[in-house]
Amino acid sequence: MTNFTARPELSGTFGAVASTHWIASAVGMRILERGGNAFDAAAAAGFVLQVVEPHLNGPGGDAPILVSRHDDVAPTVICGQGFSPAAATPAAFAKMGLDLIPPTGLLAACVPGAFGAWLVMLRDYGTFSLRDILEPAIHYARSGHPILASAVATISSVADLFSTEWPTSARIFLPHGSPPVPGTLFRNTELADFYERLLRHAESSSSGRQTEIDAALAYWYEGEVAETIDRFCRETEAMDSSGERHSGLLSGDDFNGWRPPVEAPLSIDDGDYEIFKCGAWSQGPSLLQAIRILQGFRIEDHAPDSASYVHLVTETIKLVMADRDAWYGDTDDVPVSTLLSPTYAAKRRALIGTDASLSLRPGAIDGRQGVLPRLASRRGDTMKAIGGGEPTMARDIVSPDGKPLALQQGDTCHIDVVDRWGNMVSATPSGGWLQSSPSIPGLGFALGTRMQMFWLEQGLPNSLAPRKRPRTTLSPSLAFKHGRPYLAFGTPGGDQQDQWSLLLWMLHTRHEMPLQKAIETPAFHTDHMVASFWPRRSKLGSITLESRFPQNTVEALRKRGHDVTVGGAWSEGRLSACSLDRVNGQEMMRAGANPRGMQGYAIVR
Repeated sequence: MTNFTARPELSGTFGAVASTHWIASAVGMRILERGGNAFDAAAAAGFVLQVVEPHLNGPGGDAPILVSRHDDVAPTVICGQGFSPAAATPAAFAKMGLDLIPPTGLLAACVPGAFGAWLVMLRDYGTFSLRDILEPAIHYARSGHPILASAVATISSVADLFSTEWPTSARIFLPHGSPPVPGTLFRNTELADFYERLLRHAESSSSGRQTEIDAALAYWYEGEVAETIDRFCRETEAMDSSGERHSGLLSGDDFNGWRPPVEAPLSIDDGDYEIFKCGAWSQGPSLLQAIRILQGFRIEDHAPDSASYVHLVTETIKLVMADRDAWYGDTDDVPVSTLLSPTYAAKRRALIGTDASLSLRPGAIDGRQGVLPRLASRRGDTMKAIGGGEPTMARDIVSPDGKPLALQQGDTCHIDVVDRWGNMVSATPSGGWLQSSPSIPGLGFALGTRMQMFWLEQGLPNSLAPRKRPRTTLSPSLAFKHGRPYLAFGTPGGDQQDQWSLLLWMLHTRHEMPLQKAIETPAFHTDHMVASFWPRRSKLGSITLESRFPQNTVEALRKRGHDVTVGGAWSEGRLSACSLDRVNGQEMMRAGANPRGMQGYAIVR
């Protein structure tokens, strides 16, 4: 493999920001240069991401965040994943004749958690005022930003839906009646006006920074935002992917009193490192399980582009994702300590042979066999390997008046920040995509559809219940080295997030690759699992490889029984990472960002 990288690994001593959009990275660095800390920078960049990547996240979405002060003994999780409405019951969906929760429209909306997560982090860890943090987002929403070609492609794919069914979205995203032109300035003045109202309310309600932020939180969860969304969900019947129109289940009562839970992370030791993830309400523990299993192999003895390396990693992923689908959920009885234990990892490791597994194999714990959803048997080759991101799928449906409509899902963003004091943030905002549901009048954003990840079948850890968090795919990562904050990293990608994060971790810690090289090394993923996104299919035995892999690796994998798809040369993942380490007695920051798609950028100085 070549030592050449498309981009240099950046290094410096002042601060590092890496994200999935260059404008957000620049805003984060600007906040650091003005004297802000990592938490200020991440919050400002997070709100900007909602504006410049509206097809990948929005104010109505979610944002799990891992934060660490320089002297913390462990990071803290700020859970920006809202819970389901009180009216969201399996019986309610059965009455509508649905066996899966539609991925678009209003039925799948949880309480929007991203706003609360960013503000709680800012209040408890940051130093800047709310206006300082929101002004960059307001600027780009009002004055415009060069809209991405991928955003335009998404808008174009749902333009007919907007025109015929979602007029509030058409008003924003179809200026002059058609999609914007890539690279031209795109504005969302409705969102800018809303944020200005929120700021005026917060500033008039209080004279102190923390109480001002609390006033903004109340404005969102007990004030105008909750009231507006309540009314919109009650009064609007929106077309969704069932081919029918439904009103929403989310109410103002669901918002009332909600604030993001602040939790301890899960972690395992890995040599000199300790790696931290969100709890089993996310898929984060799957990365920890995978590392545990691979600790029993000398993965560094296998070349990263070899068939043996791809086979071992893929078979490991198959096992941990089967456990994810059988055991993870927002419940108190997930056997986390067993799932992350070396003993359980050894039992799972023993299942990995020389040939590809073609079965979904959750483990047995404490005499209980892990159970997969019955709908997982509806397998089919419908989940196409398209490279980075949560499955951006289009499905042709027909509206009640007979008009074909393509409904799309979205992708995700990521941001990492390290400051000169050693504070560190890793966040993976997503949801509230422009294509997820109709834009809410007066607010300028759409609700998320994360509730589609629940199962309507009962008795599973991730079965739908009122006021419960769906088991999300959003999965930021933080690692300590010798007991000190060392690395913040992550990627968009839905079910692939912890697969690509695992590749970075192994390449960096086992093969001792610099971050940028680890990010750019040819990557792969498997869809051998129960997909988290509608229509919840599996593709057993699958591997998708970037075409930069040697042909003999492809052939060797097929001989082992893998169903190999060769994708584009630069099609897998959108990783970014920032690190802080001591080099020759000097604290040194490094950062890397994914060149795939030419959208994400790192900045270090």
